[in-house]
Amino acid sequence: MDRRLTPFSGRIGHISLRGRIADVPLTEGEPAQIGTPLAPLLAAPAGAIDRQLIFGDEVTVIDRREGHIFLMAAKDGYCGWVAATSLAPPRAASHRVHSPATHLYPEPRVQAPPLMPLWLNARVTVTGETGSWTETPDGFIPKSHLAPLDQAARDPVTVAQSLLDAPYLWGGNSAAGVDCSGLVQLAFHAAGLACPGDSDLQQSIGQAIPDSAPLHRGDLLFWKGHVALMTSPTRLIHANGYTMSVAYEDLAAAIARIRSHYGGDLITRRRP
Repeated sequence: MDRRLTPFSGRIGHISLRGRIADVPLTEGEPAQIGTPLAPLLAAPAGAIDRQLIFGDEVTVIDRREGHIFLMAAKDGYCGWVAATSLAPPRAASHRVHSPATHLYPEPRVQAPPLMPLWLNARVTVTGETGSWTETPDGFIPKSHLAPLDQAARDPVTVAQSLLDAPYLWGGNSAAGVDCSGLVQLAFHAAGLACPGDSDLQQSIGQAIPDSAPLHRGDLLFWKGHVALMTSPTRLIHANGYTMSVAYEDLAAAIARIRSHYGGDLITRRRP
C-alpha cells in the first residue's frame, strides 16, 4: 500500500482499512481543519515534508504522537503528520480564496495590521459583509479575493499562470512556495477538478495522448518526478528547480534540457 494514501499511523488505522489490514486498532477519526496559513504535511513526526496543507483544509485526525497529529486530508486522501498547533475545530466553509494570496484582517480597514496571509484555495466561512469586505469568524478579507465554493475557475491553466514567478519550494502548495505537482493541484482544485498531490499520482488524470497527436492547452506532461502544464501546443508552465520558480518554457527546450541535465525523457502525456 502507498504510505501517502494509506490512513495508518503505524499503530492506528482509519476504518476505511477494515479488511485490508489485520490486527490493528481502527478508528473513525475526528474531524478537524487546518487553522494556520500553511501546515507542512510530514512523513513522520518532525520528519521530511511531503506536501503542505492550507488554511481551511478539512482533515480526519487518526493518531497523536510527540506534539504531532496523523491525519488524512479530505481533498485528496493524502496522509501524514502535522504539528498539533496547526489544527482547528471543523467549520463548514462557504468560500475559497481565488486570488494567489490575500490577508486576514482584524477589522475592515486596509491600514489595520493583518493577522495572517491566506493563500489560493484557502477555505473560509463568510458570516457577513461590510462594504467591500467579507466577515469571517477569524477576521475580515477583501471581498474581491473570495469566491463561493460552488464557483470554480473556468481554466486551470489561467490559475497556474496567476502564480508565475512564485518561488520553487519542494512540497509547496502556495504562492509562497510551490513545486511542480503543487502547482498542478492548486490549478485543478481552483477549477473544481479532482487532483492528487504528487506527480506520479497525477499520471492517473484523464487519458493518455498518442505520441502522434498534437498537444493542446491544458494537457499535462510527465517526466520521472516532474509534471508540467501546457499553455499552448508548444509552450508549457511549470514550477521547476532550474529557474527555482514558476516559469514558462518552450516545449522543445524543456524536453532537451531535462534530457541533458537529468537523463530523463517524457513518460506520458495526459489530457484531463
